[in-house]
Amino acid sequence: MSKLRASKLVANLMNLRGSIADTARWLGTEVSLSCTTWNGPDTARAHGARVRNVDAVIMLLAVALPWSTSATGILGIVVALCILPIVRMELLLTSLKRPASMLPLAVLLLAGIGTTWADGVSWPERMTGVGKMAKFLLLPLLLVHYQSSQRAKWIFTAFIASSVVLVVHSFLVSAYPQLAITTRLDQPGIPVKNYIDQSQGFVFVAIALAAFALEAAARLKYYLAALLGTFSCAFLANLVFINVARTAFIYAPLMFILLMVRYLRGTKVLLGLVGLGLVCVGLWSASPILQRKVSAIFTEASAYQPDAPIGEKPPSVAMRLEFWRKSFNFFEAAPLLGHGTGSVRHLFEVDAVGRTGLSALVVANPHNQTLAAAVQWGVLGVIAIWAMWIAHVRLFRGDELVAWIGMLATLQNVASSIFNSHLADFYEGWLYVLAVGIAGGELLRIRQAIDFQRPEAPALQVFERPHRPSTAR
Repeated sequence: MSKLRASKLVANLMNLRGSIADTARWLGTEVSLSCTTWNGPDTARAHGARVRNVDAVIMLLAVALPWSTSATGILGIVVALCILPIVRMELLLTSLKRPASMLPLAVLLLAGIGTTWADGVSWPERMTGVGKMAKFLLLPLLLVHYQSSQRAKWIFTAFIASSVVLVVHSFLVSAYPQLAITTRLDQPGIPVKNYIDQSQGFVFVAIALAAFALEAAARLKYYLAALLGTFSCAFLANLVFINVARTAFIYAPLMFILLMVRYLRGTKVLLGLVGLGLVCVGLWSASPILQRKVSAIFTEASAYQPDAPIGEKPPSVAMRLEFWRKSFNFFEAAPLLGHGTGSVRHLFEVDAVGRTGLSALVVANPHNQTLAAAVQWGVLGVIAIWAMWIAHVRLFRGDELVAWIGMLATLQNVASSIFNSHLADFYEGWLYVLAVGIAGGELLRIRQAIDFQRPEAPALQVFERPHRPSTAR
């Protein structure tokens, strides 16, 4: 018996060795084709290999985004360098005629030109301001790429899987803080980055998973629906009982309303809103974290005074009010073109001379995306970023699930940018670029296929057919 088991083990190992060797040969052939073949009989295969390579790198980018700033930045550059050589120029030029593609580049161009009138600002500060907007170069490239690639689902799956690992790690860190990769005593349950970034990603994934669960239930896939719903609840539980950014109190209800509008009709929407309100009240009464954070908003806002001492714990609400007050003054001083790219810190430094308390704080971020644009680029900047947001809202009008995902990401970024500069901020800006670029490209591919009456890939059906619970009696 032992000899028989040993022989089977040897046979399995030999089969595994053969499979690994075959995979390695296939990968070698694919890499060789993608790098060396640009014409001839293998051109189509080589192009397919290059498209797969781009999708693989974007998938790695989606996995890295919740965890690493450095890896995300490096992979973002690699993605751009991989897409540019293979993109069809006529498709790119056609795409750039759409406001959804053109306006992100307009924002980046404005940031670049804005360096020329940033008086008194060092060039490193100016280039830092441009660098914060450089990610928007990738958005039109993603819109073009995913009009051809049918692997958008891979990227969303990779990001969700990476976020699931992070939420498990967050629960563990809340119980065992020594497991955190980056230790933050004032931010419990945060393994990496910060609670603002983590909340942004967790809310987006939680509500997207809730939609996926409803779609699966509509297809009678109840086990899958239960699994997706469980993961969604895990993210929400983390937000309610572990840690949450107070900005989420604004964008999370709006995103839930967007979920209800998709799956409910008529009076059911009103009932859903009442139910959402009751759930929020119940969660607030059960969560000490929510109680503390909500009460702190009113306490800090009521105690706001420009020259008030900061104290041991910075009052973030009062600080924002002071940043906004000063930013309005800076905007009034240069309303048309602003003070130039990267000028925010310099303006706060000059204004802080001789002041005390909150008014003596120096920041490079006014914690409001509209004000950040207004201070640096005046009315022109405000028009540019709001035109971009509006263009993306218009792009994602429709019943397709992928359109709803893009709308979800756009709504979250607009709402969260009231209290933060979430186009310029790293994690939130990249989440917006990836979600809008990939969802937008996939949506355009689906709509073009419908126009040309081409059958779609069955692997992406979840993105193509909106399902709502039946109301038939």
